[in-house]
Amino acid sequence: MTTGIVLLNFGEPSEGHREDVLDYLERIFLANMSIEGETTEAAARERAAELAKRRAPGLMEEYDEIGGSPLIDHATTQAEMLDEELSRRGYDVETYHGMQYTAPFITDAVEAAREDGVDHLIGLPIYPLCGPSTTVQSLDELDEALDEVGWDVPVDALTGWHKHPAYTRARIDNIRRYLDDHDLSLGDGTRLVFSAHGTPQYYLDEGSRYEEYTEEFCSVVATALDAPDYELGYQNHENRDVDWTEPDVEAVVETVDADRVVVEPVSFMHEQSETLSELDIELREEAEERGLDFHRVPIPYDDDRFVGALADLVEPFVAGYDPEYAGLRQCECRDEPGTMCLNAPHEA
Repeated sequence: MTTGIVLLNFGEPSEGHREDVLDYLERIFLANMSIEGETTEAAARERAAELAKRRAPGLMEEYDEIGGSPLIDHATTQAEMLDEELSRRGYDVETYHGMQYTAPFITDAVEAAREDGVDHLIGLPIYPLCGPSTTVQSLDELDEALDEVGWDVPVDALTGWHKHPAYTRARIDNIRRYLDDHDLSLGDGTRLVFSAHGTPQYYLDEGSRYEEYTEEFCSVVATALDAPDYELGYQNHENRDVDWTEPDVEAVVETVDADRVVVEPVSFMHEQSETLSELDIELREEAEERGLDFHRVPIPYDDDRFVGALADLVEPFVAGYDPEYAGLRQCECRDEPGTMCLNAPHEA
């Protein structure tokens, strides 16, 4: 049996071409139209197009400023490293990456896997912190892609995995290495600031535990770094008249009592516009206007331990043993049979 592993990602255009950016934004706004209430398909598409046209100029400028996004290159590297690690462990696998909102789409990954003769699929979202519009939605889109191409193949799915010890250790050591390389120590005027991707309050009200997972992970990392006075802010994209997670990371930087900040982009596993532009350019400018020294920890996207953690997560499904042995249990965020995670509580 050959197992295909589809690494699921958000995606974004590699360059700021207007049509590519507009298409990308329209897909995002349309996919999340439920946060604005009930509407018709035609009205939803019209609204998505309106929002995309409003947001596109600013995003195009961001891509120009950073010289294009490396997200797809980083995702490709992760897929290749995971393939190599599982092959080293003795497994016959093929890895693919599928994006929610830009090519190669999830449907492209599904079609490639079918053409390669894969007879078992694993959906693995590369989102450290489980959320409804990222982790859960990407797995739903994997199921939709299979229906679209008419392929009946066994599928296993993974959701929340931020509690994996190797992943946690990789992020802790990555921050510590950055501090050592820049001769910094937390405390004495240096504040650790976690920057997490924001989410509409709508999803939290619907039962998402994304905020809980984010706070939990940041607390563990900060404790390991002996940084009890850390801050947590959210990168919110307020393109719609809806409430988002609070506080904004900009508000944190505006009010933090420190001489310098070390920003850890805790929600991300690739460098992309939200790290290279929103943090490295926009947030840096705000921090420096306040007289703060600004430091941003790079994403450890190609850390061997991170890839090893991904291999650990999929290994039970590849090898065919009980995933509960590896601490995986039926996911509660995505209550679909065969969807497992590290977040679900143990039964008493």
